Amino acid sequence: MAKKTQQKKKSQQQINYENLQAGISIIKSHSLFGNCFRCIMETDGKNLGRNVYATVSSKGEILLNENKFLFPKQWAYVIAHSKLHLAFGHFDADKMPGYIITDEQGNKIKNTEYIPLLWNMACDIYVDKFLADIKFGQSIHDNVESVFSGGLDDEIKIYEYLLEKGLSGTSNAFGTSTIGTCDMKGLDSPIVYDEKKGEYNHYSREFSYALARSVSKAVSTAGGYEFKDEHNMTDRKIAAKWFIDNYPLLGGLASHFKIIEDHNYCYKYDIQIAAIDVTCAEIYLNPSANLSLEEWKFVLAHEYLHAGLMHHERCNGRNHYLWNVACDFVINGWLHELNVGSMPSDGLLYDVELKGLSAESIYDMMLSDMRKYEKLNTLRGYHKGDIIGNSKSKNINGVTLDDFCRSAMQQGLEYHISSGRGLIPAGLIEEIRALAMPPIPWDVALAKWFDVYFTPLEKHRTYARPSRRQASSPDIPRPRYCPADILTDSRTFGVIIDTSGSMDTKNIGKALGSIASYSVAHEVPFARVVFCDADAYDAGYVSPEDIAGRVAVKGRGGTQLQPGINAIENAKDFPKDGPILIITDGEIENQLYIKHEHAYLMPKGKHLPFRAKGEVFYFE
Repeated sequence: MAKKTQQKKKSQQQINYENLQAGISIIKSHSLFGNCFRCIMETDGKNLGRNVYATVSSKGEILLNENKFLFPKQWAYVIAHSKLHLAFGHFDADKMPGYIITDEQGNKIKNTEYIPLLWNMACDIYVDKFLADIKFGQSIHDNVESVFSGGLDDEIKIYEYLLEKGLSGTSNAFGTSTIGTCDMKGLDSPIVYDEKKGEYNHYSREFSYALARSVSKAVSTAGGYEFKDEHNMTDRKIAAKWFIDNYPLLGGLASHFKIIEDHNYCYKYDIQIAAIDVTCAEIYLNPSANLSLEEWKFVLAHEYLHAGLMHHERCNGRNHYLWNVACDFVINGWLHELNVGSMPSDGLLYDVELKGLSAESIYDMMLSDMRKYEKLNTLRGYHKGDIIGNSKSKNINGVTLDDFCRSAMQQGLEYHISSGRGLIPAGLIEEIRALAMPPIPWDVALAKWFDVYFTPLEKHRTYARPSRRQASSPDIPRPRYCPADILTDSRTFGVIIDTSGSMDTKNIGKALGSIASYSVAHEVPFARVVFCDADAYDAGYVSPEDIAGRVAVKGRGGTQLQPGINAIENAKDFPKDGPILIITDGEIENQLYIKHEHAYLMPKGKHLPFRAKGEVFYFE
């Protein structure tokens, strides 16, 4: 009988040992606790008390009671609890509540009011709360928040709360030792670091690095980015990881885009340094490009901004290469101000004189001298844009790729500013915030244009025409509200319609219908209409109803709008301050000379061959 009992005890000891080793394996394989720092872990079933699970010393020695039975996840919890005491600097004198104070001569002296056991209890509560927040392992204690009503965000506050309640630490049930004892050995002689001599708590420093790596891995995995340790990474991958770890403005985008370093792919598609395909969430980097780590940071930031600022979507029918060049000038100017990485000497478009201009403005400027700008060298190569792929957005877990990029830039901007990570150019901030706001529909923008020039007419009362309510009270005279007398020559505008062969009749009809409806809404009785192709056809003043349906569109030849503009501006019966609305597809002469206030109404995807001085409305 005694022999069977002995065999049973050995069997239980074996189970305890296997569970303990399994718990140690969980710690070693964990992305945070397995990589933060190494401790001396020893099993000791003789010197540790009966009710002690583990103790930790200021020297990094963790003793584990191999005679205690715990499940593997509970052992992992106990080991992590001990490691966190070192990581959070709970043995450091400067961390403790008033352990070290300064006398009148500036010397540090010991504070006799410090209670080690109470400090141990405060640290145990703080560590348990941390492990509960990250949902690690299986706790051996009750829920801290259910039994402790004080704030759990700071060890000092917990200590002061316990002291205020008159506790001494003898009731500590949150540690890994016997209740009422310290599981941290050495609190009576805390460690004092001398920063002048370069002394620091290496446990805390290594833990912070491990925590950053762990968060980076989690973010990378969520974004579909392959995370690797820097020891096995190229400079290009290290640069991409740097944005995730250190640069919140672009960190969200960096976590989503996959870095592809493929010689064959770059050779096939003529990529000298870099290119981006936003719809595939891929950035192609040429490994043969001889760039430093800081230069690769600049290149990646360049590509991330292409995606985040929606340059692939904002092309809107423009010349793809020239639009790419315009965006490059803007991005490189911002990166130069942000001081992100180092600007490579080749493949970069940068001009100080273009500072403060938008990509749209630079594009319009380049149209006046296309020969100068049509063969510049981008990151992809000579006369090639680094924005490749189509502009059709894909869905990612129910969210479009464009929405993701837009959201990542907006959140990155807010975090970057709130964390004080450095100044950001005002133009870049405006573009990022503009992306978060939905664009104003063209018809609403056109209505606002009408509001500027045609304010609502004020109504006045007149007894000449009685009110309808007069019949109900014949003894009381009631005036009627009437609009003011309308002067035709003061409430009118000019409409120049491009009727050349390149204009679609549906587009003309849609534009005329909108103009007619807004004319009626703003009480504009007539508009001066001129049709233009090779010649100008003056239709004279036309009522809104006739504009909408009964006007016969004449001419279908080439396009010359200047004669139509001259016809309106030189007409004696057209007011000097009357605005002019021009409906065209942009396939017109390279320059127009207009003295009056004016605006353009164009189909989406079409553009003027010059920089417009008036507003431009693009209808669907």
